[in-house]
Amino acid sequence: MAYENFIPEVWAEGINRELERKCVFAEDCNRQYEGDVKQAGDSVHILGVGAPTITTTTNKAITLSGPETVEDTSVIMPIRQIAYYNYKIDDIDKRQAVGGVMEALNAETSAGLASKMDRYIAELSKDPAAVLLTAAASPTAVTYQNILQTLDSALQKLYENDVDPATDITITVTPAIYMLMKQAYIDLDTKNSDFLKNGYVGRYGAAKVKMSNNVYTHAETVSGASETVHDIMVRTNRAIAFANPMTHVEAYRPEASFSDAVKGFILYDAKIVRPKEMVIANVYID
Repeated sequence: MAYENFIPEVWAEGINRELERKCVFAEDCNRQYEGDVKQAGDSVHILGVGAPTITTTTNKAITLSGPETVEDTSVIMPIRQIAYYNYKIDDIDKRQAVGGVMEALNAETSAGLASKMDRYIAELSKDPAAVLLTAAASPTAVTYQNILQTLDSALQKLYENDVDPATDITITVTPAIYMLMKQAYIDLDTKNSDFLKNGYVGRYGAAKVKMSNNVYTHAETVSGASETVHDIMVRTNRAIAFANPMTHVEAYRPEASFSDAVKGFILYDAKIVRPKEMVIANVYID
């Protein structure tokens, strides 16, 4: 049978490479726990430690009391999200022989899987653990004149939560919000045109700026009118833990068909583990 010549490891590797290239949100997560996951249903225990008490004195003769017990924290991230696919190919050998066809299918599959993972991470903006810039019931109206001020407020909140400005910080916005930022930069200072020359869209101050259609948007009634609210995510790469430990691909011959087929799945999950290192700015365009 034709599908016996199919090499699932090659496709799985190709899909993994494409996933890494296409994921916007997942790239800026803490992924150190992926090796601890073996199968769906596994849970990752993420340990954290508190800060020891720092004592000052002017007395050279220091008398130590008993050692302090520093409290630790533990967050459990279950791995239970699965995205899968299953589609026909008339003859895998022939398709592999025709240049570009299997590669195109691989790219389309990877793009769809990456979008599912990114959307899942983006929707953590509505998680109860997410820190909001303003009250959930009062999204901020933004224009090109005040969008940068809104981002500054979100960054200030991170800094006030003891996030070092030297830490990698990412701001992820929708295309519409990015257009406001672009207008604001051009309007304020044309010397900032270098902002537009980066592959991931650019930088704002010390923060990376990324644009994605997967930023979570939702309709809310504001002053009697329905508005589209954009959940801008401002975070360090430690704020969200993410794991994508498994990619499975296989070819098979459907019993009721004269064609070959390919099916596969990815296993993944994400969780807010450092809520103080992420701020969600709920905004709508005025």
